Amino acid sequence: MSNVRHTPHAPTHARTLAAGEHIDAHRHDEHQIVYAGSGVLAVTTDAGTWFAPGNRAIWVPAGTVHAHRAHGELDLHLVGLPADDNPLGLDVPTVLTVGPLLRELIVAYTADPADTSPERGRLRAVLRDRLRASPQRAVHLPTPDDPRLAAVCALVHADPADTRTLAALAAATGAGERTLSRLFRSEFGMTFPQWRTQSRLYHALRLLADGAPVTTVAHRCGWSSASAFINVFRRAFGHTPGSYLRRP
Repeated sequence: MSNVRHTPHAPTHARTLAAGEHIDAHRHDEHQIVYAGSGVLAVTTDAGTWFAPGNRAIWVPAGTVHAHRAHGELDLHLVGLPADDNPLGLDVPTVLTVGPLLRELIVAYTADPADTSPERGRLRAVLRDRLRASPQRAVHLPTPDDPRLAAVCALVHADPADTRTLAALAAATGAGERTLSRLFRSEFGMTFPQWRTQSRLYHALRLLADGAPVTTVAHRCGWSSASAFINVFRRAFGHTPGSYLRRP
């Protein structure tokens, strides 16, 4: 990423991002927790894109060059932590599950960044404890390095409803199926079907954030039926796409 803005301190505050709004590439000398109570948040680095609906947050380690994009209107909450305060022990961006208690802690902590009271200090301590207990989720679309892999990924991203097999996609891009299968495992640590499901979920979240009906999203993202989509979505995010649409 070029023209990277450097902000030494990761700000702790709450703000709203309109649908489609983005924050350009920047980095902090501190860690940051980024949580969107509504809409879908996408955080992109050179290594790929991490995405989070309203029951997920994204951990961004100190020094990581990253950009934010809003899909749907974002109720964004950002918590900065000093570089020597890493309760998660993570040095790569990671998606975290946000339960009801952690959500309320983040919202309360970001409500008044100027507050230096002992009460807010205790709130921060509980927030850190709940972070350590938050499950990590692989909701991530890695950036391909190999041009053959990149060509196939581009085809799938361009049309999530494309049902072609890896063999057919290999033929369309002039690559070998076995080579591509190996590249998916070596570069992404997952099989082609696993990666395609991640890609489809990302597109589905974006469409849901824009208000598209569940049935429409299912078909536009390649699922054979709305029920099949609902099952995959529930396993990935812990709730149905219909309940996601009804989130405040």
